[in-house]
Amino acid sequence: MEGDIAEMGKFIGAGLATMGLGGAGIGVGHIAGNFLAGALRNPSAAPGQMANLFVGIAFAEALGIFSFLIALLLMFAV
Repeated sequence: MEGDIAEMGKFIGAGLATMGLGGAGIGVGHIAGNFLAGALRNPSAAPGQMANLFVGIAFAEALGIFSFLIALLLMFAV
């Protein structure tokens, strides 16, 4: 009985940790949407901002990958 409750807690914690993946998806969409809005307003400045776009997307995705790693650690760590 005690082991079942601990295992249930691991799975609940892992499920809560995966909420960061949704946040990363929202963040990437927000970054890309704002870049597109700015590029449509000033098309000549868009190529100079591509590096900033990719850095922003990489940071947002890194947070999602970290939350996925935490979820896997909660599920499979001893």
